[in-house]
Amino acid sequence: MFTTNPFAFLTAFVPPAAMQTYVALMALAVVIGTAFDLLHENKARFFLQERKRTKAAAKQQLSAVNLAVIVAKTIATDIATFGEFCNKSRRISHALTFYGFVLYLSTTLVMVFAYPTNHYPPAVLPNLWHIGALMTLVGGYWFFFMLRVNVVHDGHPPWRLVRADLFIITLLASVTFALLFAWAAMADKQMATRIFASLYILFTTLLCVSVPWSKFAHMFYKPIVAFQRRVEEADGSSGLPAPKSKGDERCPHSHT
Repeated sequence: MFTTNPFAFLTAFVPPAAMQTYVALMALAVVIGTAFDLLHENKARFFLQERKRTKAAAKQQLSAVNLAVIVAKTIATDIATFGEFCNKSRRISHALTFYGFVLYLSTTLVMVFAYPTNHYPPAVLPNLWHIGALMTLVGGYWFFFMLRVNVVHDGHPPWRLVRADLFIITLLASVTFALLFAWAAMADKQMATRIFASLYILFTTLLCVSVPWSKFAHMFYKPIVAFQRRVEEADGSSGLPAPKSKGDERCPHSHT
């Protein structure tokens, strides 16, 4: 069952070229939205000014080797294992969502562009697609219902939504309807396939075009901020207190 390319079923009413064009447009929307967010909110200017300030306040110059080590630590701790979070549950939920989405997205791209009309591509692709989608939903729904700040710390019900929830809502809706449309197509339920596919496209579009107003772009900013924080700690320009002991990682106060 899970060895079938779900996107091949769409070719019955959507040409492969249209699917591929849509994917390219959504990628462009994310790029434009991120650039708009950087410029409109003056985030780019802030990053540059902050870098200039810390460079002037640096107590020592870092060598290329030092910077390479910092890059490696940032990738291993802050990016790969979400070390910024003190709460292990938040780390696990973010890891499930992130790695699941990367797996789901990459296999989507391969099947849409390389096997758009092939109902039976290499079995590993649709299997990984389903695994990635399920990982995304497990991590995402866990976060949405049990780990959000306004739910855990403010006591609000999960259904009380704020602007910061736009990203997780559209992401979960998009991936949920992706699975529903795929399963309906495999069961040869044509009407259900069309309905779920339409909702899948709707929420995927909202996910990609809402970047300037959602937390989508923060996935791109956080690695940069984490790297800059480590550079400041290493060159002495940080305004934060130093770790108590060598190798002691500072646990951030932010719940997000």
